[in-house]
Formats: sequence, C-alpha cells, structure tokens
Amino acid sequence: MMSIQLMIFTSLVIVVLSSPEPEELKALTPVYGPQPKYEKIEIPHCAKNTTKAWCLEDSEYPQYEIQQALERHYQAGLLDLYKDVLAKTASSVDGLDKLSDEVYLCPSTTGYVQPLRAINVNGKWRTIVNRVESYGIKYTQTARVEECNVVVGTTCSLVPSCYQSKCVQKTVFHRFLVYDANDYTFPFSLEKFRLPGSCGCVVGAFHSL
Repeated sequence: MMSIQLMIFTSLVIVVLSSPEPEELKALTPVYGPQPKYEKIEIPHCAKNTTKAWCLEDSEYPQYEIQQALERHYQAGLLDLYKDVLAKTASSVDGLDKLSDEVYLCPSTTGYVQPLRAINVNGKWRTIVNRVESYGIKYTQTARVEECNVVVGTTCSLVPSCYQSKCVQKTVFHRFLVYDANDYTFPFSLEKFRLPGSCGCVVGAFHSL
C-alpha cells in the first residue's frame, strides 16, 4: 500500500513539473502576421483599347454623376480647387489648343489633350473632371503632351555625327482635379499625374570620324 501511494505521488510531481507555465503557453501559441489587404484595382473599359496612360474618350464616363456632385459641393471649396489647379500647375495650358511652328532635334508628336481618365503617380486609374458644365462653369483641364516618334536611344537627326547623341522621352508632372465616386463626403481632390512632356536630345562627347 505504501509503495502504491509513493508511485501516485511521484506521478503527480512529474505531471506538475512538466506542465507548462502560462508564459510558456504564450510562447507556444502560433504567431500570425497581419491579415493581407487585397485592394481592388479598377481598370476602366476605355483602357482596353489603348496603350497610353490616359483615355480621351470613354463611353462609361460618369458625366451625370460628376455634374450632380459639382452642384452639391459647389460652395464647399470645389471652385477654389479648380482655380488652384489652373493657376498653380506649371504645365497648365487651359484655353490653348493650337501648336506653334517648332523645330525638334528628335521626331515627335505634340498635342493638347483633355483626358477623361488617367493613371496617377501611384499607378491607379482615376476619373478626371473634364468637359462637364455646372452652374454656367465648364470644367475643362488641358495638358500639353509630346511623345517621341522614334525608339528611345536613336541618334538625334539634326546633330552632326561627330557627336554622340540619343533621343530620350522626358516626362512632366501635371495636376488634375479628380472625382472619386467612393468618397461620399467630398468626392473631389487634386492628384499628380506623369505625362510625356518632350522628346529631348542628349548630346555627348565629340568623337572624330
């Protein structure tokens, strides 16, 4: 009888000594990282028919919704935003639609565009307020774009062959007033966009023929 009680006591001691403490239980608890966020990237229908980072025409452009939002928020600072983007954007060319005669060292195509949608500097497609009228104000936003007509790295056509030269596509930053249908408080904001600004020529060192 004494030996049986000794065996039971010994077993209890072993169980108690081998049982993990609360801190040890925490250490054994599996640690999971933060839950991944899956952001829905919406690509407009107009982007399927172009390789450019903007759309000049869009059959699904929410013109009516933008017009209604413009009227609702007319006195909530919207007009100030629109005036700001026209006044402080260095490349703003509002009201211009003609090109002057210019000579280019690299062949290029230049034009003035009024995009309805475009990809911002964060890589997201945004809806731009353009060609919409509200309270007698026609909201238009124009940007000058110039795209190289040659493969980047091609020798500049008007530079003597005794100089190293190559054509490069340069970009400029442009601000646009955008509309966000998911923002019910104030669906307008100013965002930055990168557009082709010029087809430049980089001239290097002189070398003998």
